Order: sequence, then structure tokens, then C-alpha cells
Amino acid sequence: MPQRQISYREAVSEAIKEEMARDDRVFLMGEDVGVLGGAFGSTKGIYDVFGGERVLDTPISETAIVGYALGAAMAGMRPIVEIMRVDWMTICMDEIVNQTAKMRYLSGGHPEVALVIRATAEGGIGLGGQHSQSFEAWFAHVPGLKVVMPSTPYDVKGLLKAAIRDPNPVIFLEPGVLYGVSGPVPEEEYVIPLGEAEVKREGKDVTIVAWGTLLPKTLNAAQTLATDGVEVEVVDPRTLRPLDIATIVDSVKKTGKLIVAHEAMKTCGMGAEIVALVQERAFDHLDAPIQRVATPDVIIPVNRSLERLVLPQEETIVETVRSIV
Repeated sequence: MPQRQISYREAVSEAIKEEMARDDRVFLMGEDVGVLGGAFGSTKGIYDVFGGERVLDTPISETAIVGYALGAAMAGMRPIVEIMRVDWMTICMDEIVNQTAKMRYLSGGHPEVALVIRATAEGGIGLGGQHSQSFEAWFAHVPGLKVVMPSTPYDVKGLLKAAIRDPNPVIFLEPGVLYGVSGPVPEEEYVIPLGEAEVKREGKDVTIVAWGTLLPKTLNAAQTLATDGVEVEVVDPRTLRPLDIATIVDSVKKTGKLIVAHEAMKTCGMGAEIVALVQERAFDHLDAPIQRVATPDVIIPVNRSLERLVLPQEETIVETVRSIV
């Protein structure tokens, strides 16, 4: 029997519903997450099941939302916060970085701070410079936070369930351009542990580590390159903190070459951290300089043609592979 196909946004909603049904400490809060079902439709139907006591529409104040959720988490609840765009997490950085990330450590491990902060990230849909950014490296830089960025409907459901059950704060980033993408998701219960990468495609000639919107682009590029006899191994870290560097290093030891692809800005992106770790752990296995595919250090244009020119595309990945193979 073929597996059912559901969209990325449906997988998000399904994960939240299942966890709210499983644990009455879990509740959802954010701007327009209730009756409207979220700005991107990812919480549609949850209010109909659980009502206004467990699905809270909040004022437009990211600072208040995260501060409220932190207090609730310290009191033993398990809030899921939705911030519409990762760009607007800049407004509540004090609550996230200085308070939420440190509270469990400063309290000697108790109480737990089981808090998930979800946000839509990346560009590709013509929303311009203040609505198209990806700040995963910012949060991965902060001890006390876990950072997850799934790229498929299967992964987003399993990882979101794991994030909700985790006793620590989790930043959960969802690439907006992938919300409408469908894929196989089983109906039976499953959870994907945080901190485990997955090899999405086996290959022998070059390793590409990619996440977010760049994962499907990389898989398509790998298919194109296969027609020329170049076999690309694609690794999706899925969780950026903790990072499963062992799976990446094992792949590089097999292929001898590495490219890291992400949509975030190139300078100080997570790609640079992965490059450094591979240099430290697998330098003698490298047969070519490591390459990065990322967005150049420019503000994202709102014009769709210019946006496509700025953001990395499949052809960018193909050209980069050909330059080192």
C-alpha cells in the first residue's frame, strides 16, 4: 500500500494536535494561530479541537508572547509559540537569548524549560528584505537552545513531536516555501530524535550537506549530475544544534569532497561552522577545497526575478560540484 501524502503545513498541524491530545500541559499561542489557523495555515483546525483555553491568540507583541511562554514553561507547562517570521524574533531576542536559553542552567537544572518557538524562515516567495531571512546560525550560537530546521513533511512531523517533548527550549524553523510541498507521512505514531542527521541520497563522488529550501534543490541537482556520471551524497543535518557532525564526517571520508549549501547569508552562516568541524576532524580525507553555496551578503530583493538571482538555485549547486569533481 502506498503511504499517504500530506503537505508540510499539514504535518506541522498534525504533530501539534497529536501532542496536545497526548499531554494536556501542551498549549499553543501566537498571533492569529486560533480561528484563522496561522498566517501560513500551519495551525488550521487546532482551535476547533481544543478551543480558546489551549489555543491562545495573542496581541502583536513578540516580547510578551515569549515572556509569557517562558513563565508558563517554568511553571510546568509545555507551550508551543508561533512567531510568524523568524525576522520578528529579533524583537524578542532578550527573552530568547538572555532568559529562555539560560533559565534552566541558572536554576540548577530545575525547573525544566520545555518551550518550542516556531517561526517561518527563508525567502523564495517575494516578501523582501524584512521577511525573507534565515537566522539559524544566530540561535545555534547560543548555549541552552536547540535549533531544528526540517525540510520534508515526514521530518517536520517527527522532529516537532520530539521538540515538544524535549525538556529544553527549542527553536524550530520552518522554510515558508516548503509549506505546500507534499510527501509521504505515515499515520502511525513516530518521533525523530533531535541531533540525528540523515543521508537523503547515497553517492561516492562528493558530499553535499544541505537543509531548508536548499535540500530539495540539492536533490534535484544531484539527479542532474547523475546523468553525467557524478554521484552526489546528500546529507540533511535536520537538527543544527546539537549537530550530528559524525554522520557528515563519515560521508566526507567516503567521498573526499564537501559542499555545504544553505539559503542563509554566507558570512558566519552554519556552513562555516560545518566547514571548520570537517577541517578539524577529516582534513586528511579531503581531496579538494571545501565549497559553500549560500546567499551573498546582500539584502533580499522583493522583486521575484531579482530574488531568484540572489538566492542559491539548482544550477548554482551543479556548477559548484562540477568545479571540484
